[in-house]
Amino acid sequence: MAGVCYSKNPSEAPSRQEGSLSDSTDANGPTLILNYSKETFKKNPILAFAYFIPLISPALVDREISVNNTQQESIISYKRTFTSNSFYVACEFELSGKGFHKNIFDSAGMIARNIGDLKEGELLTNVLDYIKFEGDGVGLIEVKGTISGSTQTVTEVDICFDARSQKSPVTIGLYSVKPQNGQYKYENRYNELIARVDTLTFRKSGQKPKMGILIASIHKKTEGESYWGTIKGVIANFFIKPLEVDKLGNDTMLNFGYAILKEKPAFTFPKAKNIKENRTVVINNK
Repeated sequence: MAGVCYSKNPSEAPSRQEGSLSDSTDANGPTLILNYSKETFKKNPILAFAYFIPLISPALVDREISVNNTQQESIISYKRTFTSNSFYVACEFELSGKGFHKNIFDSAGMIARNIGDLKEGELLTNVLDYIKFEGDGVGLIEVKGTISGSTQTVTEVDICFDARSQKSPVTIGLYSVKPQNGQYKYENRYNELIARVDTLTFRKSGQKPKMGILIASIHKKTEGESYWGTIKGVIANFFIKPLEVDKLGNDTMLNFGYAILKEKPAFTFPKAKNIKENRTVVINNK
């Protein structure tokens, strides 16, 4: 039987590494060390790479990381092409190591943001519960944009987690809520689902940007992944709407894409102001 205990002391997170969360300051978030070939191979811990998630979140976030976590990210290839009025960058990265990292979104905040357009008594469906990184994989960062004179503008950044036909190590939790006495509460959730994420898409937009999401499979929380889950995932992509994200986070991902375009040696995230708690999770199997 598995027992779980939590350590709320951030000092018990993984020790300082290149690009680690320990690089953050009161003014900024962590710094990612960037490289553009496997020969130079700089590695970043998952806490630094996944820092964009609390930045894009429109609600408070709790972050959980497994004790003795060794998850790391590093760029392993880089290609860049130009036309007279556009550019395209394909930057492969590798995720490796043991453990998991999970960002859990505040249920009250997420529900409040999603009930505004509902009719009285209508069900609230597919609310984002968490995003979790667990397992090895190869991903691809695609940066697309336009060129006007000497100005290069990033218009889209796609983060794909299933490059080279490998299984994505990223999953999300979704749930629906039935109203009781006109109230939508997390305690009344149902139809809890787990979806495996292939791609997250960020685009240059106005004051209310949204993140596109493409999933590989979907299944009930009480069931395992299966062939039918893959079929359901293909169908679900037609119905899952882009998710509203924080403007600072969306702008940060476009700036991240620009740093990759320019082959910058590092990228520092702005400070995420909505991180509610950091927890180190110890799992004891007895």
